[in-house]
Amino acid sequence: MATEAELVLAGLDPEQRLIAEHLRGPISVLAGAGTGKTRAITHRIAYGVRTGVYAPERVLAVTFTRKAAGELQGRLRALGADGVRAQTFHGAALSQLGHFWPDVIGGSAPQILPGKVAALSQTVEAAGMRLGGEALRDLAAEIEWRKTSMLSIDDYAARIDQRPIPTGLTPQQLIDLHTRYAGLLEERRQIDFEDVLVLLTGMLESEPRVALQVRERYRFFTVDEYQDVSPLQHALLKVWLGDRDDVCVVGDASQTIYSFAGASSSYLLRFGVEHPNARQVRLERNYRSVEPIVRMANRLMRDRPGALTLTAMRATQDPAPEVGAPLTSATPLAKRQARPGAKPPTQTGPAAPTFEWFASEGDEAQAVAGSIAAAIQTGTPASEIAVLYRTNAQSARFEDALRKRGVGVRVHGAQRFFERADVRQAVMLIRGEAKVAHDRPLFQIVSDALRAGGWSTRPPEGAAERDKWEALSSLLSLVDEMPPGAGIREFSEELLARQRTQHEPTVDAVTLSAVHAAKGLEWSLVHVAGLSEGQFPIVHAVDEASIDEERRLAYVAFTRARDMLRLSGVAGGTRANRQPSRFVGESGLI
Repeated sequence: MATEAELVLAGLDPEQRLIAEHLRGPISVLAGAGTGKTRAITHRIAYGVRTGVYAPERVLAVTFTRKAAGELQGRLRALGADGVRAQTFHGAALSQLGHFWPDVIGGSAPQILPGKVAALSQTVEAAGMRLGGEALRDLAAEIEWRKTSMLSIDDYAARIDQRPIPTGLTPQQLIDLHTRYAGLLEERRQIDFEDVLVLLTGMLESEPRVALQVRERYRFFTVDEYQDVSPLQHALLKVWLGDRDDVCVVGDASQTIYSFAGASSSYLLRFGVEHPNARQVRLERNYRSVEPIVRMANRLMRDRPGALTLTAMRATQDPAPEVGAPLTSATPLAKRQARPGAKPPTQTGPAAPTFEWFASEGDEAQAVAGSIAAAIQTGTPASEIAVLYRTNAQSARFEDALRKRGVGVRVHGAQRFFERADVRQAVMLIRGEAKVAHDRPLFQIVSDALRAGGWSTRPPEGAAERDKWEALSSLLSLVDEMPPGAGIREFSEELLARQRTQHEPTVDAVTLSAVHAAKGLEWSLVHVAGLSEGQFPIVHAVDEASIDEERRLAYVAFTRARDMLRLSGVAGGTRANRQPSRFVGESGLI
């Protein structure tokens, strides 16, 4: 009769079982999309606890978001390993820093700055300068990148010619603001979130007795999403470990999509160099997606550094139903009910991903909304459908098109489009123009109003400013959707009507999400929209490294789909002539 520990291993595939049984020493898990990495590492920890190899309170599982940490904690609790700690890097570091600060430094730990933008605004004002909100956010992002890259201000200054400069600043002004910001925090006795990791790492390196206590508390480490680790996080993990090597790291180089924030897949791919006695296990059995989707994802990443070759398991275990068909007991949606009145579907094998090309963004949104409405009518729950896009600014037209068909939507991981301050300001400017008599073309009136709000014909370099530019550009593109002869008053009323649209409950709603926010999620039917050159890959991706990042982002988008993947792109209307995204061609669809 199987023991409780052996029962933990039941149901794992051979590679997952190898991981679960490797309880001591370093191990790296190269885990492709949909291969059950979370299952493997949680069962490994639970097996270690049940066999007595791990004392649960001495295990620390680290990941990158609170949501992911909560999911790990819940799974471990269900497996009988509820004493194990699952935290983010920052959560674990903040707890340790607060515990040791009074003894090592004296007094309470410094106050955590809730956000950089307000402090930077005061820093800029004290320097006699003025910057807009987007430039301030880009400045904050540069400070975060410098700290996570473990660069002093002098080191950063030496690399300034390789970094994007926020609009309105010279390189020397940017360096000066880094210095002034650091001085402001010191004066106020505050630290930001990156400082939490910096200070704890320094404390553990310089205070052997503190390091000894931490290492006595935590003996066994698991780090999820290791491809996203930054130099600063890697340094903290090293001092946590000391001269020990009981660490399991899990990741997928093909899903490294935060390089702009300092993440590097090199720590995952070179783990064996850092730990010569490490075991490496590859998880390449994809249990999420049907075979045509897996085949397409493999084509996209073929011959890329660290890419895994996925094998579709669902294609041989349970042919995916046609979109809209009731799912069988073997599928992840087994217990979901088709909506009343749904048409009986025809059971077929897995459908191949499709690509459609549209003349305008409006045409694309209407086609996507029509496809989704049909899928819902034939039984696919709205909650099992997603529309993914490259930038948050693309959400509004899909939101509007779906609501006009009576489909509930929720925008995931982003502020609603018409609640953005820059969009609200632009709408106010356009409505102001509607009160004045004009004899100019509608496009010219709207573009002039947007220029007054900070828009230009050329995209800026800073990330936050680009986000604003994309948002305002999408407002301008709505002009193409107006009926012939429509003037500024009609356009203003159309914007007001869109602005007044309220979100419906999210109980059974289609998810709209930028791809970055969709990482780690999955749906039965996924539409990836805007696959045009200049949109995805985004216009400012011009060198090989940035194109590779965009390709990995496309891979993440494509592998969110279980049963059906539909791709689309836009030529761009009357003022643009975009071509289909290179990623569609690399995937073998055109």
